[in-house]
Amino acid sequence: MLAGQLALVVAAVFAGAALYVNIAEQPARLTLDDRSLLQQWKPSYKRGFAMQAPLAILGFLLGVLAWWQVGGWLWLLGAVLMIANWPYTLIGIMPTNNRLMTTDPAAAGSETRKLIEIWARLHAGRTGLGFAAVLIFLWASLRQ
Repeated sequence: MLAGQLALVVAAVFAGAALYVNIAEQPARLTLDDRSLLQQWKPSYKRGFAMQAPLAILGFLLGVLAWWQVGGWLWLLGAVLMIANWPYTLIGIMPTNNRLMTTDPAAAGSETRKLIEIWARLHAGRTGLGFAAVLIFLWASLRQ
């Protein structure tokens, strides 16, 4: 079933991109001074959002389509995990994002660094949701 396999692929791309941020990009940016750290984080976040937000929606839609086509509840669960990234981001992460986006790089300091470290821990939640969706979609695929 094509929709389910595509849902799995989209979830894997989402999870892999999120993991990359956690294990490569975030540790690398933390080696920068506070001002450069914020200057790097801002465009990186915008580009990451532009990629991951549509992936979450697409993974959700494909998972719902797979559920509709075959009726397996696991497809619906995976879809819910994918779309859960939206409320998690809007409610849990957006206040931190907004504070960072409105901070002038010239005013960046230790508080800015702490916010970016908090942001990374919160972002790990998105990574977890993505990998949970991958595992659920894989389970659903193997049951078909």
